Amino acid sequence: MADLAAIDRADKELTERFRDRLVVNHDLDRKLVSFQANRRELEHRWCKYKEGYSADLMRYLFGRLRIERGPVLDPFAGAGTTLFSACEAGMDSTGIELLPSSAEIIKVRSDLLHADRRAVGKRLRAFAQRKSWERQGRTKEIVRVPITDGAYPKDTESQLGRYLWDIEQVGDGALFRLLRFAAMCILESISYTRKDGQYLRWDQRSGRRQGTRPFDKGRILPFSEAITGKLAEIASDLDPIGRPIDDDCRPCGKIHLVEGSCLETMPTLKAKGFHGLVTSPPYCNRYDYTRTYALELALLGIDEDSIKILRQTMLSCTVENKAKLGLDRVFRRDRFDSAVQAFESQEMLQRILAYLEKCRDDRTINNSGIPRMVRNYFLESALLIADAARVLHPGAPFVMVNDNVRYEGAHVPVDLILGDFAERLGFHVEQIWVLPRGKGNSSQQMGKHGRCELRKCVYIWRKVQSAEAPARLTKGDSRVLTCNDALGAEAAFAEREATSAPGGGAACAGRSQTGCRPEKTAAAGRARR
Repeated sequence: MADLAAIDRADKELTERFRDRLVVNHDLDRKLVSFQANRRELEHRWCKYKEGYSADLMRYLFGRLRIERGPVLDPFAGAGTTLFSACEAGMDSTGIELLPSSAEIIKVRSDLLHADRRAVGKRLRAFAQRKSWERQGRTKEIVRVPITDGAYPKDTESQLGRYLWDIEQVGDGALFRLLRFAAMCILESISYTRKDGQYLRWDQRSGRRQGTRPFDKGRILPFSEAITGKLAEIASDLDPIGRPIDDDCRPCGKIHLVEGSCLETMPTLKAKGFHGLVTSPPYCNRYDYTRTYALELALLGIDEDSIKILRQTMLSCTVENKAKLGLDRVFRRDRFDSAVQAFESQEMLQRILAYLEKCRDDRTINNSGIPRMVRNYFLESALLIADAARVLHPGAPFVMVNDNVRYEGAHVPVDLILGDFAERLGFHVEQIWVLPRGKGNSSQQMGKHGRCELRKCVYIWRKVQSAEAPARLTKGDSRVLTCNDALGAEAAFAEREATSAPGGGAACAGRSQTGCRPEKTAAAGRARR
């Protein structure tokens, strides 16, 4: 198709522009930039947060980029890996997190930083030994939401409710919170569900309707086995029997958590208040955190209406996200205008959006919400990048972990598009570290358009030293809109979306999108474990 050919040409041009900064970093692998490396990491291992990166990656970044003073900012704090790694290194940090289940991980672990850890570990062991949840008694009902209804075997649900009732009787708020957190950490292992990015997959034993290939998640742990194991793990990390606790090695950095949307919080932060920003935002890949973490949200008492609000408030990364109105009143006017200009004048992005909208109008795309999601994802990202330039000290690093994506055969080089935004909005793109091994495509994409390896990257940007104001557009830039023009276009786009209908398929080429050179200065060994 002509549209895809034009996108491919624009992709080659943008890749050529950044070619000298696209660097294969052999120190990095998928284990390091995901939760996998945290599985054996004390405390980080308590709660599986698949969308996060590892503490080892943070130690590598702090050392390699010489991030030695705080405060450090993470606008998408997740399970708090950036925050706790900064704390471990003696730096203060601020994290912003919208999802209550993720914020709960940070709050519980923060409470323990200055607690009598040995005493807490002993209390956990004593509570686990009683196994009061196995005895008859009153139970606490878990909030019911349609997506989690019937998630547990009956005996498991009964014991979970009994456990939740019992922990409310302990008379110690901090201990109650830790015990509830322990239950939150085991929900997937005791349920019929498995987290699968865009949704929860349901085991065939749940009684829910299955597809053509019924899913079997394997052994489902009984509640008592799962909770005693988790309490023992936490107690062991807090109170390592037979090993002394070295108080001189205790963390000294302060952690500040702001619960809410980073789109609303960032504009309230102090200008030049941070010496580094390290984060991994939701990817532009349709993953819905409010669905994959629905069990945890329900346990915390988050009802269906509140989940829907969370879904619309988070950075647009699902097909259900609508346009966020009023952002021009949240961000400072100069920042908003500069971000909109960067967004509207990015040629390749505009080609991709036009192509996806055409696919939607032709009903050849498998979900009509994809064009809107991609559009809003990049517009909101531009706003955050513009404001990050305001809150960072000159010369401060901005580090982001992110993946490229592909829709209807169109490669979306998130790394290069956001890099282009960054250079317009007050940053210098030093390097884009590319993992040696990229990411594949869905079977549907490969069946229609062929295989196309997608880059997984760590972006290294740096706040420019000279000017506080964002860089102005160059002579060759086009489609520069004012604030009101952008809002008008957004409203028109939303109106078109309301009248469109879903469909399914298109056509295109599938060359490799790696387009980068090996890093000459990379250390021969792996990142320090």
